[in-house]
Amino acid sequence: MRGRIRTAAAALGIAALLTALAGLGALERLDLAASDAWYQSRSAADPAVVLVGIDQRALEAIGPYDQWGRDVMAQAIEILNGQEDRRPAAIAVDVLYTGETAPAADQALADAAERYGNVIVAALAVFGDAWQETEKGPDLVRGAIMDLDLPYPALRSAAGLGHINAMLDTDGVLRHHFLSLDLPDGTVLPSMALAAAERYWTYHGLTPPPMPETGPLGSWYIPFCGEPGDLSQSFSVADLLAGELDSGYFAGKIVLIGPYALGLRDSYPTSIDHAQLMHGVEIQANVIQALLRGEHKREAGTGAQLLALFLLLLACLIGFWKRPVLPSTILWAGVSAGWLLLCRLAYQAGWVLHVLWVPAGASVLYAGSLAANYVQAALARWEVTRRFKRYVAPEIVNEILAGGEEALALGGRRREIAVLFVDVRGFTAMSEKLRDDPERVVEILDRYLTLIAGCILHSGGTLDKFIGDAAMAFWNAPLAQEDYVMRAAQASLEMVQGASALAAELKELYQVDISFGIGIHTGPAVVGNIGSPQRMDYTAIGDTVNTASRLESNARGGEILISQAVVDALAGRAKTAPLDREVHLKGKEKEISIYTLEGIGKLDEERGTYDG
Repeated sequence: MRGRIRTAAAALGIAALLTALAGLGALERLDLAASDAWYQSRSAADPAVVLVGIDQRALEAIGPYDQWGRDVMAQAIEILNGQEDRRPAAIAVDVLYTGETAPAADQALADAAERYGNVIVAALAVFGDAWQETEKGPDLVRGAIMDLDLPYPALRSAAGLGHINAMLDTDGVLRHHFLSLDLPDGTVLPSMALAAAERYWTYHGLTPPPMPETGPLGSWYIPFCGEPGDLSQSFSVADLLAGELDSGYFAGKIVLIGPYALGLRDSYPTSIDHAQLMHGVEIQANVIQALLRGEHKREAGTGAQLLALFLLLLACLIGFWKRPVLPSTILWAGVSAGWLLLCRLAYQAGWVLHVLWVPAGASVLYAGSLAANYVQAALARWEVTRRFKRYVAPEIVNEILAGGEEALALGGRRREIAVLFVDVRGFTAMSEKLRDDPERVVEILDRYLTLIAGCILHSGGTLDKFIGDAAMAFWNAPLAQEDYVMRAAQASLEMVQGASALAAELKELYQVDISFGIGIHTGPAVVGNIGSPQRMDYTAIGDTVNTASRLESNARGGEILISQAVVDALAGRAKTAPLDREVHLKGKEKEISIYTLEGIGKLDEERGTYDG
């Protein structure tokens, strides 16, 4: 229960941490770029918007722009309004005419704007931080309008006004537009794009569509319809002034006049194209088209998106935890692709979501979970190896590793096994003689136990445990083995044979007889990790184990006692003989037939001899 609580707390903490990082802007630049790529796309230009650019050809034909008189723009306005019944709905001049220059040229521009009533000229607000008095005292207001650059008085009174402020995001890319500005004197200054759209609706007697909802700074997200240079209805002001354009073409349309050459420094990277700069007049055209179409996008609240992110990341973490690679990969791909699809559908419905938050978070959790699962698997393999390498042959350990954590699960399975118990006879007497040299006793015991372990592992057995100077082993578990009873018999004979040389050495040194007493039985038992999660042993339990233990306790030095079940399993392949004395196995209600194992080989039944 505590483990589950800790796991749940960790999952909540990880999801909360990634959510907090997103909320604090750790992914801001990447998310903005991803959103731009996912949302912004080209669409057909609105024929109601026409661009007349102060482009390179115009500069070559008329001269450097800073030498143009304002009468040049007056002439352009006159030409556009040349046909009384076919005048443009609005002429928006994206040029800031502050201060007075040549009086005649200034007046000519003002007169042209006043004469036709369809001209909009630019104003520019200057933003900064200012202290303002509030009910609670002075408060620092960031982004306050500190100043306003307006056209010279004659033009200001003759034409409509629209601000041309460009709003760049923190990464220097233009994605938003100030729909209007609240001026310090309490008046509202519309953007040039909004002012032009309002003139268009009035000219055609149209009901304006709902205005876009704006954020705290009065801005809204621009859905661009074209990349730089995409506006098909674009002309050079040089052609207009040369009389090469039919003024009737502009009838009822919005005409945008503005810088269209890079040298005039009125261009910005936009969300539809970060690399190629878009001229300010093109940006105005994109905003106007969005307003005319009523195509408004609203950025979803940050709080709601963070909550959705937290819940999705928590679900992903649960889904990834301890899962194989394939299901985790499918889940990761499904969540990421599903969120991208949801973002696209939401955008079509007018909502802008953070594109990268969920895929990035899911990817971090996916990679982290794979790494954690790999580490856990490696630790589990290490634990399996550590736990079994002392008990079973290396090749068996490798096969157990394929079972992963299942090999370490608490509990057991019923298996048919062969069980062997072996004890060192005479060891207690020798210990008495060497009571003043306990290190020597341990050394001798280690030699016997090493011999026992070697014989067991050599035959593919599982060394269950050492019990003082005794040991227990079994075969056919944890992995199934062919002829496992024969393997146990071979191991027992190797033990007896290997102990002979050691016994002779100790007999000469300490005048004691030391040998092995061994018991073998085969039958069903429960094999597995028995114990508690804190302390478990891989062992076998059951009557088969008890019977083998009782056989060993009745075996004399150098004697291998086996049951009838073992004799039957060896089936004429071993030399056995009925036990020549009566033995009662403690705890057994029914007597069993007991034999001694004398060797392995083939019995010639006709001659009655043993070949082994």
